[in-house]
Amino acid sequence: MTTQQTEERADQAVLTTDVLVIGSGPAGASAALFLATYGVDVLVITKYRWTANTPRAHITNQRTVEIMRDLGIEDEVLAEATPHDLMGDTVFCSSLAGEEIGRIRTWGTHPEREADYRLASPSMNCDLPQTIFEPILVGHAASRGARVRFDTEYLSLTQDDDGVTVRVRDRLSGHSYDIRAKYVVAADGGRSKVVADLGLPMAGEMDVAGSMNIVFHADLSAYVAHRPSVLYWVLQPGATIGGIGLGLIRMVRPWNEWLITWGYDIDEPPPDLTDEMATEIVHNLVGDDTVPVTIRSLSLWGNNKMYAERYREGRVFAVGDAVHRHPPSNGLGSNTSIGDSYNLAWKLAHVLRGEAGPGLLDSFDAERAPVGEQIVLRANKSIEEFGALLEALEVTGTDDVEAMQAGIAGRADDSVEGAEKRRAIRKALELKDYEFNAHGVELGQRYASSAVVADGTEEPPYTRDPELYYHPTTWPGARLPHCWLGRDGVRVSTHDVAGHGRFTLLTGITGRAWSDAAARVAERLGVDVRAVVVGPGADVTDLYEDWSRLREVDEDGCVLVRPDNHVAWRSRELTDDPAATLEDVLRQLLDR
Repeated sequence: MTTQQTEERADQAVLTTDVLVIGSGPAGASAALFLATYGVDVLVITKYRWTANTPRAHITNQRTVEIMRDLGIEDEVLAEATPHDLMGDTVFCSSLAGEEIGRIRTWGTHPEREADYRLASPSMNCDLPQTIFEPILVGHAASRGARVRFDTEYLSLTQDDDGVTVRVRDRLSGHSYDIRAKYVVAADGGRSKVVADLGLPMAGEMDVAGSMNIVFHADLSAYVAHRPSVLYWVLQPGATIGGIGLGLIRMVRPWNEWLITWGYDIDEPPPDLTDEMATEIVHNLVGDDTVPVTIRSLSLWGNNKMYAERYREGRVFAVGDAVHRHPPSNGLGSNTSIGDSYNLAWKLAHVLRGEAGPGLLDSFDAERAPVGEQIVLRANKSIEEFGALLEALEVTGTDDVEAMQAGIAGRADDSVEGAEKRRAIRKALELKDYEFNAHGVELGQRYASSAVVADGTEEPPYTRDPELYYHPTTWPGARLPHCWLGRDGVRVSTHDVAGHGRFTLLTGITGRAWSDAAARVAERLGVDVRAVVVGPGADVTDLYEDWSRLREVDEDGCVLVRPDNHVAWRSRELTDDPAATLEDVLRQLLDR
């Protein structure tokens, strides 16, 4: 057989899988991990030779860490991450060695806010650079059965009633071939070719501002160890476009690996960024040109303000940056991407196993597209909210560097004007809570879709700001509230007894009939439904009586929790025929 015949025969061969994931970033790698854990045949392709080569995403919020807990890898994530207590002394200064303008506690590290965070989840946030997180996700996905092909580039796709044929190219050999999948997950990033090919409707605009990233090694412990944080904001009037000179020094690993973000005029040709230029920027922002600096990487990128109005076209689902494109403000990017995949994976698994009808997949769009829009607008608004601080310091509306410096210095004046400036600065810094302590944005999603069955009650009102504060509720569609329960003398979360790829029904001792009903319905429908009775001598105990305060149903009522730890439905009390009630609910939400 000739070489040409061999290549032609190989070209005709079609690789098959249940789910093809395009992209191995946080969205794609986590999708593969979730699907493989649920027993789905999944194949991942990425055009890159390995995982992320720069530490782009890093803030890992509570929702993501508790998802990793559900997957059994929380301990590994936390072992590699910078812990919560080192994340939060965010500084505004003239340089690291220079004068502090202000300091705020961020990421829930203020004692008052830390209580909110610890009450909300079994898991605390942490800082885990993408360069470390992605290999963890990919490695565990592969160990659980996912197949991963690097150097494999997506070219095109065609859909029919039974599946999707995806044309790909091996970037090492140049050989092109087809992959046949029942479903496709497009996780190919902010310049997604799949989303463009599908023609998903997008709102907003790309490249609204230009930024450069400088990754470097330098021992800066003398300037930061006493005020540990992941972010240090530097204001140097006259140093960059617009004359304001606002730059960011971001901790990658404490306290010797860093990333600087510095702006450039996106309407002009991109700067010719060299190691020498980068070193000068580093020394300027640090404020000490004697510090040894090793430049590791340089890159340019654009700030975006764009989101998809829907995430699905036929059998193809888009997740992550492919459908929500925004600046890194609020640390929402990889977290929301992982949330997309967590929402989608259990639904695909149930449909592929024949436990749910295809209508269940319609709920992905309905639930996640509003989240994507919310975080794109929030992240961009957080950038705009820097304006209040710049105005308070009087560095806007002028190109006069001396005037700007005088405005900053004026905050120390012993005068009525100085007092007013200090008050304005305090208010401006408090406004940044919406970027750095937006607990409600991180945990507060309440879904409305066919995968949620209403219980006839009105949505509970928010008693505090819904962006800043998480409001626990078992109202259908909300994330299951966390509290500590007891099992065999060990403390476990409500999130530990639920999740794990199955439905969970929580009830009390006088609601044991729900437990019997769950067993009968699970057998009849062929769906994994686990009942958990909470109470003395039952499956778990209500250690601090917190569940009785959080459940919002009577002891003989029940709360049905989806595999992604969102509430699917609840009943205030025991019904006359709990098995019939529960079966009707499950048939409705599973499109049976």
